[in-house]
Amino acid sequence: MSNLDTFAVIGAGSWGTALALLTARQERKVLLWDHSAKHIESLQKQRCNIRYLPDIVLPENVIPTGDLSSVLDQTKKIIIAVPSNAFRGTLLKLRENISAESEYRVCWGTKGLEASSGDLMSEVFDNVIGQSIHKAIISGPSFAHEVAAGLPTAMTVTSDKPTEAVSFAAWFRNDRVRIYTSEDLIGIQIGGAVKNVMAIAAGVSDGLGFGANARAALITRGLAEMTRFGIALGAQAQTFNGLTGVGDLVLTCTDDSSRNRRLGIGIGQGKSLQDLLNEIGQETEGLHSARAIHNKSRSINIEMPITEQVYRVLFDDLDPLTAVQTLLSREAVSENA
Repeated sequence: MSNLDTFAVIGAGSWGTALALLTARQERKVLLWDHSAKHIESLQKQRCNIRYLPDIVLPENVIPTGDLSSVLDQTKKIIIAVPSNAFRGTLLKLRENISAESEYRVCWGTKGLEASSGDLMSEVFDNVIGQSIHKAIISGPSFAHEVAAGLPTAMTVTSDKPTEAVSFAAWFRNDRVRIYTSEDLIGIQIGGAVKNVMAIAAGVSDGLGFGANARAALITRGLAEMTRFGIALGAQAQTFNGLTGVGDLVLTCTDDSSRNRRLGIGIGQGKSLQDLLNEIGQETEGLHSARAIHNKSRSINIEMPITEQVYRVLFDDLDPLTAVQTLLSREAVSENA
């Protein structure tokens, strides 16, 4: 095993474990790190992620560890898979062990905007780590349990340099996983953040019993919001017609494996937000993104009516039925407006 190319995956939740398994399938040594010593101990003992992916056995070339400095001594290829609210803190830990002038290469699968600042994850990365280290993002319609199980999946890798995107894409590509590349660093991040808010909206609609017609309308108008918001921030319009836009949006809004959709369904059924979060037991990125996107869209004067209603339901205790009625009673405009 010592002769294998070595990678590090930072964050051993469901997505981090799935990315570790994906990367390890190409005969690589993968060091899987997590901040929780108890979780690492369980991974080492059970050889599977009991909490998130209990039916997937870790191969011997996936090595759980709690020693971050040792991990970063062994490899300069880093994959980050932590929730958006832990992204800055994780980068601060990395910064203690790496320098801005080093040859580290970092790719992350974190989706969302930073709730406190409204910054994209790439902006947080540049602020904490600096702009000299090569960085990339992997995103697209991909549930962790399906990637972990080796089911067919297509995703996109983006970097601020086209040649770097191609290089990073090779980290994840195999005969079951097709990886496309993109130069739209902004658009891919916007798609990954907004789709979770729309999944909550679609879930609320289904929880209220409004049916497939309403869900389809929300997905379509949600795509319009996503595109409008993204273009205003410098994204390319065509990105939202791809995997990280409409692809991820449809997946997250229509399949009950989506935590954000399940959160919305529960809200539509009248359950309390805290009870739902306890029941789901994992991060629901749409909760953080709704606040960040709502605030950012208002600051740049971009109209996002679905996002606004989701925000009000989550944080202003607006009745979900009232929120839907507000959307339906909006003044009629051209579909392309």
